[in-house]
Amino acid sequence: MNLYISGISGTGMGPLALMAKAAGHTVFGSDRAKGAIAPELEAAGIEYFTGDQDGTYLQEKIDKTGIDWFIYTSALPADHPELLLARSKGIRATKRDALIAELVGNLGLKMVAIAGTHGKTTTTSMLVWAVRKLTDKEGAPLLPSSYLVGTTLGFAPSGSYKKNDRFFIYEADEYDRNFLHFYPWLALITFVSYDHPDIYPTVEDYEEAFRQFESQSENLIFGSTEADPRITLSGAARREDATTAFAAIKKMLGACKESFPENTEYDVPDERIIEILNAFPGVGRRFERIYDGVYSDYAHHPEEVATTVAMAREEAVKTGKKGVIAIYQPHQNTRQHEVRHLYPDAFNGVDRLYWLPTYLTRENESLKVLTPEDFIQELSVKDRAFASEANEALAEEIKKLQSDGYMILLMTAGPADIWLRKVFPNN
Repeated sequence: MNLYISGISGTGMGPLALMAKAAGHTVFGSDRAKGAIAPELEAAGIEYFTGDQDGTYLQEKIDKTGIDWFIYTSALPADHPELLLARSKGIRATKRDALIAELVGNLGLKMVAIAGTHGKTTTTSMLVWAVRKLTDKEGAPLLPSSYLVGTTLGFAPSGSYKKNDRFFIYEADEYDRNFLHFYPWLALITFVSYDHPDIYPTVEDYEEAFRQFESQSENLIFGSTEADPRITLSGAARREDATTAFAAIKKMLGACKESFPENTEYDVPDERIIEILNAFPGVGRRFERIYDGVYSDYAHHPEEVATTVAMAREEAVKTGKKGVIAIYQPHQNTRQHEVRHLYPDAFNGVDRLYWLPTYLTRENESLKVLTPEDFIQELSVKDRAFASEANEALAEEIKKLQSDGYMILLMTAGPADIWLRKVFPNN
């Protein structure tokens, strides 16, 4: 089948392209610019176009090879030229969830879906790490698994499928109600706190979606606030995520043991699983170390922020840093109006905070755009918080603080991540 993926090089669609290609489909696509998954697409030999998505490239593929299915990201507007062209040609056009569900069903995989407001990317990545490390005597995986994860992984591609895989590990995002299209064999619910007011108008709407997801799942594991004491990763949240991943690995091993009771290799000691999880190297933009003492994290909800600050303080002590300098770029003004009341204590423990203007996407134009000053005046740490911009002046300031022995922590779901990587280029 010939697939065309619009928005192909981002962390949402790129891993799906990799999996579809590995499953035997011909994959093309386009994007406005090269995203985080672009190097992996090129390594996999996936042809795609970057630039103005005016339909010219899609028409070329329709004429030369034919396109059976047009898959698009939730961020694509209804009047996007490629989407309009695909529909005018009678090509099947859906968001990614339909393709994922079809791949999983056709390949006979048991879906392990990880959902939650916070922690799902890290937990998913931990599972991918663990199933790659758990091998039998011949070095073959004990839990052969396909997967899709919404970030870059330093230890593996962002999406994978191999013949004879038994499981499919998936980061099931609640945005746009994506996760409600699936009926997992096992669902992990990490942590639920109201988010995405543009999709869920009320807290009850949001919680009801998770209840529906739970009812669609054959087996459930809920995240615990009591981490396994044998897990020694930095940060309480990461230890809790690893505890949830540990429970999932045990469940997957148990399912294999039921199918192959004579195989004693599925009797893996807990200590071996714990050892593997304790060696977890982290993932892109989840407390990612990009330079000595410099970290980038995707946190943009105040509860995620508080968790990440606590993790940074713990890591700063471990690594002998003087303290934590935080830079924060909120995501979506609409969201900020809903969660503003959660910010006052979110940055407690930082030595200095630079608050950047909100990264604006999918906005309610009737709402006042909140400024850094609006937030800072309500913070417990307002005496050490400053409105700032991601510019040369801030770059020079944080470079000096880093050289003086402070940890630099950026939290953003927006373009400030690119800026920080330019300030501290990887050696």
